[in-house]
Order: sequence, then structure tokens, then C-alpha cells
Amino acid sequence: STAEKPILLNNITDAEAFISGAEVVVVGFFQDPESPEASQFRLAAGRIAEVSFGLSTSPAVLTHYGVAANTVTLFRRVDNDRRDLDMNSKDVDAEKMTRFIRMNELRLVTEYNPVTAIGVMQSSLQLHLLLITDKMSPKHPKRMRKYRAAAELFKGKILFILLDSNLNSNERIVSFFKLKKSQLPALAIFHTPDEEQDILTLDEVSVERVQDFCNRFLQ
Repeated sequence: STAEKPILLNNITDAEAFISGAEVVVVGFFQDPESPEASQFRLAAGRIAEVSFGLSTSPAVLTHYGVAANTVTLFRRVDNDRRDLDMNSKDVDAEKMTRFIRMNELRLVTEYNPVTAIGVMQSSLQLHLLLITDKMSPKHPKRMRKYRAAAELFKGKILFILLDSNLNSNERIVSFFKLKKSQLPALAIFHTPDEEQDILTLDEVSVERVQDFCNRFLQ
């Protein structure tokens, strides 16, 4: 339903409710809703179905979020962070906006790939937990449900990542943790400042096992 995108945010209350309503939201702050930048923003909104887009031209809302005119901001709940894209630089178009959003849309569980890698590296969360697993496995949906439930418990502390062991581009990471395919699925936790890490191979993913593994490492 691209007709509904983006949603107009006319006041601070609407904007706050909208931003807190999803894991990742993108808001375009514009002085003129008919500007070329705003129309490129609408184009990008139509391309990314699974992200909520809002648009505001209210001076009060712009001031509340500390933005000058023509800024696209991505808000994400996983690390309570935001990323701003200045639309006043000449050549920002729907293409660049889409890439900016794809790079920065970290979620409760973020799937790792060459595009999201950039957002992962730039996250303020220094502890990363990877579930290294085969997405084609019939057990995958159940594993993901358990992994997501565990991620809720460590929101704002640990960045939960899904790493598909089938992707050739991920082989380097699997071997970085000295894991073989026969040992998967596995959990790998990594502290970015000092590269301290720990590995746990599992037959099954359960909330308790993920929780214990994280708590041991945190202690």
C-alpha cells in the first residue's frame, strides 16, 4: 500500500508515537513537502516495503529532533541510535537513500551481509552475538523464534546477528571463529574493542542456552 507511505507527522506527539512504534523507522524532515528531495524520499519509501516511513514539515517537529531542513533520519530501537542523511548535499537521490537505509537498518536480529556489515561495524553496541546457522534447515524458523526471544532480553547491550552459513561471502567469518560446517549451528560472541570471543556449538537453540552463554561472557 504505497499510497499510505510515507505517513504525515504533523506534531511531536504523532512523531514520537510513530518512531517508537517499530524496530526501524525512517523519517523525512522537509520544509517543502513538494521539493525534489521530498519526492525522491517518497520514491525510496515505495521501494522498501518492510520499513515504516514518516514525513514531517512541522517546524516544531524539526526543532524537537534537532534537524535543519531536508534531513532523512533512520531511528532504530536495537541500540536506541539514529542516523542522519543530509539531503542538502546535491546528489542525494532515491538510490542513495535506499542504500543508506539498507546499511543502517539494524534490527533486534540483524541478518549479516555485505550491506548490513557497515551498520553492524558502526553500531554503538560493542558486544556482538552471532548465530551461525544454515537458513535452509527445516529447523531454521524455530531457531529464529528462540533467538529473537533471547535478543529481547539483551536489547541495548548485545547486538544479535544471524549469519547464514550457506553464503559464500560469510565463509571468512565462519573460519575466523575456527568453525567447520559440521559444528553448526553455533553461537559466537565477540567484543569489538579487544576482539575477545567465545564459541558455543549447539544442537538446538533455546532461550535459556543463549541467555546463559551471554551472561557468562558478560561476567
